[in-house]
Amino acid sequence: MILEYLAVGPLGANCYLLGDRPGGTGVVVDPGGEVDRILALVLRHRLSLQYIVNTHGHVDHIGGNGRLQEATGAKIAVHAADAPLLVDPAGNLSLWLGPQLRVEGPPADLLLRQGDVLTCGELKLRVLHTPGHTPGSICLLAPGGVLLTGDTLFAGSVGRTDFPGGDLATLLSSIEQQLLTLPDETRVYPGHGEPTSVGEERRGNPFLSARPGRSI
Repeated sequence: MILEYLAVGPLGANCYLLGDRPGGTGVVVDPGGEVDRILALVLRHRLSLQYIVNTHGHVDHIGGNGRLQEATGAKIAVHAADAPLLVDPAGNLSLWLGPQLRVEGPPADLLLRQGDVLTCGELKLRVLHTPGHTPGSICLLAPGGVLLTGDTLFAGSVGRTDFPGGDLATLLSSIEQQLLTLPDETRVYPGHGEPTSVGEERRGNPFLSARPGRSI
């Protein structure tokens, strides 16, 4: 499996490229901007892009959807609960970043739900619905114990819940029920910052270890 990532856009969101094999089919997750860099990475691996997946609908994760879809013809996929944000500058927070960063992008082609599996050639990605940062936040479980967590879980931290639709109790419940049930060796690739693992976060993430009533 091919797995590469770039920090893109003014907020440095991690954009991921996954592919089944060189010259095969691929998926881009969270193209927040700098689409030329993303396309160069796709071209380097000679991938035919099948899907553009957004882990949630905030501007720093969807800003490049339109240009990337125009260039590749890939389908845009997002959880049903966050689909309205793709076309709503107020909901996706781009309205507050100034006119140059305003995003009123193309609508979703595919609405995702818990347990869905996206298939691209030999690559299969399982959708985990993890609301809390936004109502439609998702994580993606890839082959080989690879987990893309968007803005749900970071190395040593968790996603913000002070934006519209955010809820801390819901976020922590999502992490406990959907992510901490995975093996410790599962590699975590978050929406910002460096990779970590489920085991590292289970043992050392202060937001998780401090949760009332939780034993580790």
